[in-house]
Amino acid sequence: MNQARSGWVNGFLGVLIFSGSLPATRLAIADFDPLFLTFCRAAIAGALAGALLLLFRQPRPARSDFFPLLIVALGVVVGFPLLTALALQYVTSAHAIVFIGLLPLSTAIFGVIRGGERPRFAFWLFSIAGSILVAGFALWQDASSSAIGDAFMLASIVICGLGYAEGARLSRRLGNWQVISWALVLSLPNMLPLSIYYRPGSWAAIGDPALFSLAYVSLFSMLIGFVFWYRGLAQGGIAAVGQLQLLQPFFGLLLASIFLKEDVSFALIAVNMAVVLCVASARRFAG
Repeated sequence: MNQARSGWVNGFLGVLIFSGSLPATRLAIADFDPLFLTFCRAAIAGALAGALLLLFRQPRPARSDFFPLLIVALGVVVGFPLLTALALQYVTSAHAIVFIGLLPLSTAIFGVIRGGERPRFAFWLFSIAGSILVAGFALWQDASSSAIGDAFMLASIVICGLGYAEGARLSRRLGNWQVISWALVLSLPNMLPLSIYYRPGSWAAIGDPALFSLAYVSLFSMLIGFVFWYRGLAQGGIAAVGQLQLLQPFFGLLLASIFLKEDVSFALIAVNMAVVLCVASARRFAG
């Protein structure tokens, strides 16, 4: 398997794992405070990442790598999880998933700024068209929409795109699982005490769905998914493989419908289909 194809396979596996993140977060915040969920998932993943780095005797990153790792940590370890958890207090996961349609454009923009990639002009036309569809749907607002929830989701997309692009750039030098692991370890001294401080007053009131969701977002969304995702971005290109994120709404909507019994309207499906068509066209001009 050549590097470009391997990049698409790894990217697809990462997207598949990430698709469960918003539905799982929605389940978790039914019993957990969003702040606790954000800090605890990062602390659990950080402890596991630290153990892996020690087990495989990974060398410490160079001093010049610490600021980029901090950007990764702020983007995908803290920023995106916290902002989406806050958003999901106001909107359904099905509605929030539509905003994932903006992630490829955000990732591609930061891929140009931080990764030095130069997609062709047609790529930007199709990517912007897809983003306009998503923004238009948010403004039209379905019954579950909230201006506050939408604002949190938009902020999460911006900071997540930065974290994705920065992590992909570092992966070419440090390795894919090493990047997310070092970012998690860098966050651990803050995340662990904060998760203890914001812990639930009583665990007896925490249901099994919330506990399972905490385990999923801690292990899969925060660590395992990034192993595949950063490897895919580094192998196949940030802008190109980043377009696979447009598959995430389809998988996410399916999961929201099955596990959360949320109403997935025809409008939601139509918007996602239209955006995927835009991104499929943009993929041709990503290089």
